[in-house]
Amino acid sequence: MRVTEIIQAAKKPLFTFELVPPLKGRTLEPILETIRTLMEFDPSYINVTNHQAEVVYLEREDGLLQRKTVRKRPGTTALAALIQHTFNVPTVAHVICGGMSREQIEDTLIELHFLGIDNILALRGDPPSGEKRFIPMSDGHTYSSQLVKQIADLNHGRYLDDQYQDGEATHFSIGVAGYPEKHAEAMNMAVDLANLKKKVDAGAEYVVTQMFFDNEKYFAFVKACRAIGITVPIIPGLKPLASKRDLSLIPQTFGVDLPEELTAELEGGASNAEIAEIGVRWCIAQSKELYASGVPSIHYYTLGKAQNVARIVRAVY
Repeated sequence: MRVTEIIQAAKKPLFTFELVPPLKGRTLEPILETIRTLMEFDPSYINVTNHQAEVVYLEREDGLLQRKTVRKRPGTTALAALIQHTFNVPTVAHVICGGMSREQIEDTLIELHFLGIDNILALRGDPPSGEKRFIPMSDGHTYSSQLVKQIADLNHGRYLDDQYQDGEATHFSIGVAGYPEKHAEAMNMAVDLANLKKKVDAGAEYVVTQMFFDNEKYFAFVKACRAIGITVPIIPGLKPLASKRDLSLIPQTFGVDLPEELTAELEGGASNAEIAEIGVRWCIAQSKELYASGVPSIHYYTLGKAQNVARIVRAVY
């Protein structure tokens, strides 16, 4: 079932969550256990992230360094198919511009279509670890709006090769990312909103936001989107703080502010366990307010950890 159809049929805000594929060489069991734990709350769909190759430097026998790209988290398509067919819940496969040509993207989309996966979150993707800026592949996409258009074209039976223009049309529901505190690379909020509108105009049917810790920023973001003609559902994305590492990593990596009230609770050298407890309480309060406001859904970034999200959803839903 397509995400847009699920949202339209919903009588109350949906519960959804996101998973990260395991590192290469690791077992799937922790991911499957996370899903089993959260299935109690009847998720409407589950997202599976995608990660491009990272740049590493290996020392050669002559002492020089050799540059190599390594994909540390393969398996998005396979994991999305496994979850959908094992747990009978729709999955949303993340498809990224990074590290892929247009032909490779088309092949990935065809495979997802064959597997019965009807939902895509279209993302540019971050620069790989070790690189400061995003560089597209040769014959790849520079912007996620271009990726959205390619997916929308395939939904109309338009393939990259002209000889397949009478090919079967896909029927993907296309989601994209939005940034209540603007994308880190955007010059200002107005530019970022204009970029989001390009994605919607290209065929995106809903928006999932970057994590935020101040609901007023989400409400202001939605209002600003509506003011420029973005009418699609805008789904808030939340992540409970879980450790001391989050306190520096989240603002630095995602350009997200932690509210003063929250940081006041975290001051005083709180342990990881205390930070996780504060994170759960804060996320419950956020979720309750968002739920009461009638948002389409609340989407949780789990990073593969179920227990804190389970506590939050149990308190809200």
